Amino acid sequence: MRRAAVAVAVGAMAVSLAACGSAAESDDSSTPSGAAKGDDIKVGLLLPENQTARYEKFDKPLIEKKVKELTNNKGEVIYANAKQDPSAQNQQVDTMITNKVDVLIVDAVDSAAIKTSVQKAKDAGIPVVAYDRLAEGPIDAYTSFDNEEVGRVQGEALLTALGDKAKDGDIVMMNGSSTDPNAALFKKGAHSVLDGKVTVGKEYDTKEWKPENANANMEGAISALGKDKIVGVYSANDGMAGGIITALKAAGISDIPVTGQDAELAGVQRIVAGTQYMSVYKPYPQEADIAGEMAVALAQGKSLDSIAKTTVDSPTTKAVPTVLVPVVSLTKDKINDTVIKDGIYTVAEICTSAYKAECDTLGIK
Repeated sequence: MRRAAVAVAVGAMAVSLAACGSAAESDDSSTPSGAAKGDDIKVGLLLPENQTARYEKFDKPLIEKKVKELTNNKGEVIYANAKQDPSAQNQQVDTMITNKVDVLIVDAVDSAAIKTSVQKAKDAGIPVVAYDRLAEGPIDAYTSFDNEEVGRVQGEALLTALGDKAKDGDIVMMNGSSTDPNAALFKKGAHSVLDGKVTVGKEYDTKEWKPENANANMEGAISALGKDKIVGVYSANDGMAGGIITALKAAGISDIPVTGQDAELAGVQRIVAGTQYMSVYKPYPQEADIAGEMAVALAQGKSLDSIAKTTVDSPTTKAVPTVLVPVVSLTKDKINDTVIKDGIYTVAEICTSAYKAECDTLGIK
């Protein structure tokens, strides 16, 4: 699972990045806040939701595996999933503090709403690794993907698919949740590529990233714009792409490109079938390994200097030690060299009877 689709030495990344927002705090986050410990550590892992397949199938077991590997099988991961509820996640942080975990890995449902809980953990001497989303509050480390690059990759793929038809009608932009800082970065990256080259007929921030909300938004866009005017759809992830494609099919619209992200199995199968143009493959094994390394180092009171070679600023905290993992534009021709090569899915999982003929045509094996 450690094999990456892109040959990048993550540790060599040395570009200083800054997220938007002013820095209200100036903690030296490179200094571990946890007391020095041995291998017998407790790592609290808080993930945001279970609708997206990646969290339960990849992130959780991969982080657990890395923690065990780095602690001679003595480290324990205590897990909770917020199921898209910010209040529940705040309560889960309180529980982790009560259980005296040595470090927290938090993928925030709402990056602003988690701020007070992160401060509580800090006050209790528990360092916090922000995972996948840049949580507010005094976090000690952060790992994610280059989220603006994700948006740029999606936008570039959509332009490629549209070709000389880019100005023949409108595109619909289905962004993610307004409470997710990543969604704003995806949107920013996509707009940096698309603005001036396409006409955005309708644009939505999709509540809670839910496919059913994307479906309803798409139905509204079709009604407002007319089904013959829509030439493509920017969808920020695969789950929403599924809802969008259902709405397009119900309206009798086919053969228009729809983007995605996360390389979910259903999304990959839609790419095989031709109903979804692309997804963004994010090598979860790399991200999970880095989170595990950061968490164990912080719990043991060690420096992150050998792990994180760059920093970002959150709206509340300056110079957070950071590792950003590169991403890949996943189209039909890259399935073998990404999700299959890296062991994310088997050919049998992708090429079920409904997709066997298309798989054979594409040479997926």
